[in-house]
Amino acid sequence: MAVPDEVRRHYEELRRVVEHHAYRYYVLDQPEISDEEYDALFRELQAIEDEYPELRTPDSPTQRVGGEPLKEFAEVRHLQPMLSLANARSADELIAWDRRNRRLLEADGLGDVPIRYVTEPKIDGLAISLIYREGVFVLGATRGNGIVGEDVTANLRTIHAIPLRLRGYADGEAVPPVVEVRGEVYLPLAGFTRLNEQRAQAGLPTFANPRNAAAGSIRQLDPAVAAARPLSLWTYGIGYSEGLALETHWQALAWLRERGFRVHPDIELHEDIDSVIEACKRWGERRARLDFDIDGVVIKIDSFRLQDALGAVAHDPRWAIAFKFAPTTATTKLRAIEVSVGRTGVLTPYAVLDPVEVGGVIVKSATLHNEEDIHRKDIRPGDTVIVQRAGDVIPQVVGPLTQERTGAEQVWHMPTHCPSCGARVVRDEGEVAVRCPNRSCPAQIVESIKHFVSKDAMDIEGLGEEAVTALHEAGVVTNVGDLYDLNLST
Repeated sequence: MAVPDEVRRHYEELRRVVEHHAYRYYVLDQPEISDEEYDALFRELQAIEDEYPELRTPDSPTQRVGGEPLKEFAEVRHLQPMLSLANARSADELIAWDRRNRRLLEADGLGDVPIRYVTEPKIDGLAISLIYREGVFVLGATRGNGIVGEDVTANLRTIHAIPLRLRGYADGEAVPPVVEVRGEVYLPLAGFTRLNEQRAQAGLPTFANPRNAAAGSIRQLDPAVAAARPLSLWTYGIGYSEGLALETHWQALAWLRERGFRVHPDIELHEDIDSVIEACKRWGERRARLDFDIDGVVIKIDSFRLQDALGAVAHDPRWAIAFKFAPTTATTKLRAIEVSVGRTGVLTPYAVLDPVEVGGVIVKSATLHNEEDIHRKDIRPGDTVIVQRAGDVIPQVVGPLTQERTGAEQVWHMPTHCPSCGARVVRDEGEVAVRCPNRSCPAQIVESIKHFVSKDAMDIEGLGEEAVTALHEAGVVTNVGDLYDLNLST
C-alpha cells in the first residue's frame, strides 16, 4: 500500500521529534517533556509504522525493543584490534611511563613535539565496538580477545544511549562511509542494586558486581532481557574509520559528542604529567559520589601522530595507561548477623564477616540497616555476600551470591528481646525500626554517653568510646552527670 504524502511528512516529523526527545533524555539527561508525553509520541510512531510497515527502517526509534531470541552469538573480527591497557598504581609509575615515552619519541626525532594528555574515568563495565556505515548503526560487538568478539547488535540496539543513526549531518552532507565507535556499557549502581534484589527474590543467581551484571545483560541470547535492564553507555574513542580527518583524541571526543554519543563531561586535557597526576587524585576522591563504578583513570597521549609513533608492545598501546584504584567491592562469608542497640533504643543489625580487603581497607563487619532491608535482599547467615565500601562510607552488604548456597542458610529474624537488657522489643505501626523500650537499658545509656562526649556534642578530649565503655562497665559512670564527678583518683 502506497504511503500518502501527508502521512509520510507527518511520520518523518514525528520521528524527528521522538529522536530529539530520546537524545535529550538518554544522552544529555536534560528532558524537555514528561515521560507520559514521550510515551504518547512513541506509541503514535509505532501505530503509523504498523499501518505502513514500509516506513519502518532499522534505525527507527521503535526498533530498540528486544526482538526474537538468538540461538547463538556470531563471531566478529574487529576492523582494528581492541587492545588492553597497562596499569599504573602510583604517581611514580605514571612519571616512569611518561619518561619512557619521551625517550622513545626523542629517538624518533619527535622530542621537540609538545605532549598533551587526556584523562578519562575508567568505567568498570563491558567494552564494546559500534560500527556505523553511511551513518547508520549496523553492528555491535564485544571486545572478546581483542581480535575477535561476539555480535551483540540486537542487545545493543535496546540501549537508548546508543544512537541508531549519527546526529548532526544535514541532508546531502557527506557522511563517513565507516566509523567504529568504542565505549563501555555499564549498569548504574542503583540499577545494579534493584536487579540483584529482584533476582534474589525470584530465587535466581545474583551478580557479584555491576560489571558482571552489564556483561551478563549484553551476552543474553534474548534481547528482551537486555531491554528490561537500565543499561547505559559512555563512549571513549574512535577505532577504525574512513572519511574522518581528526588529528587528536580530544577532537575525536568532540566529534562523538556532536554525533549524539555520551562522552563524560569531566574528561580533561592536560599540558603536563603533574596535571595528570592531580586529575587522578581528584577522580579517586569523587569516586564514591558517582552513580556508576570506575576502577581507575585512563590517560592517553592526545596526538594521533605521537600515538602512531609510539605504537604498541604486545597487546598494550604505549601511548595509553590505566591508573588503577583499589576495588570497592569484594565477596566474603557472612558468619553471623548481630544486633547493636543505639542511644534511642533502635536495634540495628550488622554483618559479622570473614575479614576481606575492600577499597584498601580490611573489613570485618558491615551495616545491614534493618530487618526489612535484609529480607528484601534475602541476606542470610552463612551466605557468601558482596561487600561494598566507597570512599569513607561505612561498608555495607550489597547482597548475597545465592548460587553459592548449600541449603543450610536460614532466613534471619530480628530478636524478640533486647540483647542488652532482655526487655521485649516493640515496633510502632507503619515503622521499620524495632526499639528497646527500656530507658535503663545499659546499651542505650552507654551510647548516650558516647554521643554526649563526641565532637558533635560536648567534644570532650581524651574520653573516647572505649573509655566510656570501660567506665560504665566498672560502674564509675552510669549516666552523663557522673562525668562531672570524675577526678584523677577515679
